[in-house]
Amino acid sequence: MKLVLNLVVLIFVLSCTSHEELEGHVVKVIDGDTFDMMVGTTKIRVRLFGIDSPERGQPYNRKAKEFLDGLIADKDVQVIVHNKDRYGRTVGEVYVTDNTFVNGELVKAGFAWHFTRYSDDPELARLQEEAKRTKAGLWQEENPITPWEFRRRKSNKIQ
Repeated sequence: MKLVLNLVVLIFVLSCTSHEELEGHVVKVIDGDTFDMMVGTTKIRVRLFGIDSPERGQPYNRKAKEFLDGLIADKDVQVIVHNKDRYGRTVGEVYVTDNTFVNGELVKAGFAWHFTRYSDDPELARLQEEAKRTKAGLWQEENPITPWEFRRRKSNKIQ
């Protein structure tokens, strides 16, 4: 009886945990806000939560990928999972083993926007304002176009 009660309590506690955590090894950086990691023998595609990096064809797209690659390539990372997106990617906050907040580092360096449609994180908002003020990365552009606006314009041209 005690074992059953302990199992019920454990299941309840685990179900109350808001975010799953994954630990794995980065095997490939796809672009400025997406990478593949191995968790055991399973490859998982991860999209960084709360940020959006320039799309292919936008200024700073390549630099964003290179910056992310420099932060996480061939390293162990921890992902605090928020959800899965419509493409099946795991979406989360990413930390390298020295507790560097990867999502924030991209925004701070000016290689990503704070994606306020999905995140109200005050730290990401603060880092974006700092990047604007110091004209870091994409904020050197006179009028940078957000990736979501770039995608919308591109989609409208196709139709």
